[in-house]
Amino acid sequence: MLASGSPRRRALALAEGWNVLVVPPPEAIEAEAAPQADDETLEAYVLRLARAKGQAVAAMGIEGPILACDTLSEVDGAALGKPIDRNDARRMLTQLSGRVHRVLTGVWLGCLPAGGLTSGGLLTSLEAVEESLLEMGPLEGALLEWYLESGMWQGKAGACGFQDERLPLRLVTGSGSNVVGLPLERVRTMLAALDIRTG
Repeated sequence: MLASGSPRRRALALAEGWNVLVVPPPEAIEAEAAPQADDETLEAYVLRLARAKGQAVAAMGIEGPILACDTLSEVDGAALGKPIDRNDARRMLTQLSGRVHRVLTGVWLGCLPAGGLTSGGLLTSLEAVEESLLEMGPLEGALLEWYLESGMWQGKAGACGFQDERLPLRLVTGSGSNVVGLPLERVRTMLAALDIRTG
């Protein structure tokens, strides 16, 4: 089960040949998650968000493995989540223009026992954080306005997508699939560790 409503994560999982059932967590889960605490690292924060999503789906009592992720961008020590509107997207993109920034994904993989949690069994889980570095070329003038007008920034951490056409984004280090929101290499390792079959 993919505890995410992201069409990009679903597409990546299906491209891997995984048998995926999309079960998004309740919308309130992300809204109810406390903001990043002053003493909380971005790694701990993004992992906490992923864990909250996964555990919310586990609490529904559905049987089987659950995969939950949360992705954030970071520049100058500040987290860049999903923009709330076009002006917020402009602010984020201006911050990223001509800069290298981090993309972090918290991954939570849980395996429910037969009969779900209501059977009295225990939830086995693994957690990890994957990091990639991206460099954004200059994004200004007509190119910036075109991208804002396209609406492709909506629902994306840092207001940009690695797969979006014409964006001057270059992967410096790390996983390209992580930048899209589902670090396939890391997830494959976690699935093997819990002996979960995906076909």
